[in-house]
Amino acid sequence: MHDIDPSAIERTPAFVVSTGALEKNLELLSRVQREAGCKILLALKGFSLFAAAPQIRRHLPGVAASGAYEARLGREEFKGEVHTYCAAFGEADFLETLELSDHVIFNSFEQWERFRPVYERFHRETGKTVEFGLRLNPGYSEVEVALYDPCAPGSRLGIPRAAFDGKSLDGISGLHFHSLCEQGADVLERTLAVVEEKFAPFLRQVRWVNFGGGHHITRAGYDVDKLIALVRGFRERYGVEVYLEPGEAIALGTGVLVASVLDVPRTELPTAILDTSVTCHMPDCLEMPYRPEIVGAGQAGEKPYTYRLGGLSCLAGDVAGDYSFDAPLEVGQRLVFLDMAHYTMVKTTMFNGVPLPDIVLWDSEAKEARLVRRFGYEDYRNRLS
Repeated sequence: MHDIDPSAIERTPAFVVSTGALEKNLELLSRVQREAGCKILLALKGFSLFAAAPQIRRHLPGVAASGAYEARLGREEFKGEVHTYCAAFGEADFLETLELSDHVIFNSFEQWERFRPVYERFHRETGKTVEFGLRLNPGYSEVEVALYDPCAPGSRLGIPRAAFDGKSLDGISGLHFHSLCEQGADVLERTLAVVEEKFAPFLRQVRWVNFGGGHHITRAGYDVDKLIALVRGFRERYGVEVYLEPGEAIALGTGVLVASVLDVPRTELPTAILDTSVTCHMPDCLEMPYRPEIVGAGQAGEKPYTYRLGGLSCLAGDVAGDYSFDAPLEVGQRLVFLDMAHYTMVKTTMFNGVPLPDIVLWDSEAKEARLVRRFGYEDYRNRLS
C-alpha cells in the first residue's frame, strides 16, 4: 500500500504515485521473471507514467504498445523492447510502428498478408528486422463485464481456431492471446488448457508466446507460485519464450487521486461537489463500473454523515457514489481516492473544459512530493480547433 501524505500535495486534484509502492510491485514481478524464466512487459495502455521509467526499466525489459504513439513513448522513454499490437493498422501507422517496434502482432491473417510485402520492402530499404506475431482468440474467458471481455461471441479481437485452417505461419515468430481481466493464476490455468487444446500444433511452430494482460500478479492473495509453475511448464512443453504484459499489476495499489471539497450545497440528498470529476478523471468507475474507495470513508449510513460525492462536469451521472464520514464535510477538506494509478491518467479527458489533475511522484525515501506535470488552458485548447 502507498505511503503518501496527502497534506504534502501542493494543490488538488492530483494523481500521486508512490515510488516505494511501485518498487514493491516491481520486485515481485522481477521474482516472477527470474523463477519462471519469462519476460514481463509494461502495458502502456494501463500505466504510462514515463517519469517513473528509470525505476521501471531497472526491473522490466520493455513495454507493450497499442499503436504507433505508445510505441514511440516506449522507445523514447522506457528504452527497452517494444511489442506492438493493434486491432488494425493503416499503412502509414504500420510503417511508423515498424521503425519503433521489435515485435508487431497482427489481429488477423488478412492484415499480415496485406502488410508482409510492405515490411519486406521496409526491410530491404532499412535493414531493420522485426518479428511478427498473430493474436489468437481461444473463444474462452471468465471476464464478467462484457465491455472488457475480448473473447465474447462475435468479438473482433483475435483469430479464432477455424481461421487458422489452411494458413501458413511462415514469417510468423510468435502467437499472442489476451483473455484475462483482473484475474488470478487459476483462471490462467483454465485458459491455457483451452489454448493448448485448440492451438497446440501452431504453438510448436513459433519461438515465443505472449500471454497478454489481465494477470493480477501483485494483488493480495494472488497465487504467484502457481503462475511461475504454469509459465515454466508451458515453456518446457513447447520450447518457447513466454511474455506477459500486465498494465494494472505494475501500478496496483501505488497511487491515489487527492481531491478537495468545493461545495456542500443544500440538495434533496446531502451532497458534496469535488474539484475532480469521475467522468473526466476516473472513467473506469463508470465503465466497469465500480465504487472507488476513499480513505476514512464508509458505505452509506455506516458512519454518521453520508454524502453523495459529485464531480465538476455537467453530466448528471458524474457521481462517485454515496459515502459516509465521521464528521460533516467542509469546503477545502481533502479526500483521497485509493488505487488511482492504473487506467486513470491514460484515460482522462477535458470534457466540459474540466482541468486535468496534476501528476505527482511521491518519493518514499525522502517523504517528498515532486510535481511531474501541471496542465493548463493550452493543453485544453490544443486538443481542439
